[in-house]
Amino acid sequence: MTTETQDLRYEVADHVATITFTRPEKLNAFRAESMREFIAALDRVDADDDVRAVVVTGDGRAFCAGADISGGAQAFQPVPAQAGSPAKTPRDGGGILALRIYALTKPVIGAINGAAVGMGATMTLPTDVRLASVNARFGFVFTRRGIIPEGCSSWFLPRVVGIGTASEWMLTGRVVDAHTALAAGLVRSLHEPADLLPAAYELAHEIADHAAPVSAAMTRQLLWRMLAVEDPMTAHRAESRGLAARSRSADAKEGVEAFLAKRPAEFPDAVSSSYVDMFDED
Repeated sequence: MTTETQDLRYEVADHVATITFTRPEKLNAFRAESMREFIAALDRVDADDDVRAVVVTGDGRAFCAGADISGGAQAFQPVPAQAGSPAKTPRDGGGILALRIYALTKPVIGAINGAAVGMGATMTLPTDVRLASVNARFGFVFTRRGIIPEGCSSWFLPRVVGIGTASEWMLTGRVVDAHTALAAGLVRSLHEPADLLPAAYELAHEIADHAAPVSAAMTRQLLWRMLAVEDPMTAHRAESRGLAARSRSADAKEGVEAFLAKRPAEFPDAVSSSYVDMFDED
């Protein structure tokens, strides 16, 4: 199944969704329409129990060159608070997108095929695993444009590469090559351009073919949310709530039976109906 919209392509095959930015003539620069379409695609991912993993990539020689600034600096302006909303502060569009990726219930893999600059770099941070082409470049260039970091990147980037590297990259605004990104831990592996998507799909299928979808969804949220807590007791309580539900599930029964029978598991539970909120306080 393939759907083409103005700025991206959405495909699902063998339990893996692929979201591809399709403005190669503009280096996949992000505009308001791109934002609406990308969030709508993520909503489709969460609503479709057939999707068990997601790959995000770009057409052409860029992943995403950042905000489309062809119309001037207003491209950086936050989104005004909606009428009737209790929030009064305008919202950074990149942050809205990053938080949507963060909240996703399906594992998401970034296949960074080329330049990822500004918003194009920050949107990769809440993905679970990032693979890159040897031609990829990353730039947190905000100070060089007279603005400040966006996309919740002041929270995500230090957690991915450490505060020292995050500070150096963001304060200088320099663009770093793929090998530097690999050494810093921003990406998991580098690949020749033709090998990038096959490597991303291999990882996506390892998840989609072997992990219980509900367990993967809950594990993803545990890992991200526990980055911000101060005490392992918080993790213990959340894990205990989740384990209490999962240990009684049809998935757990199937997982054990399949293991003992030495056969592939066929997990019956669906994320839409069996996901458990582990973060409610007792």
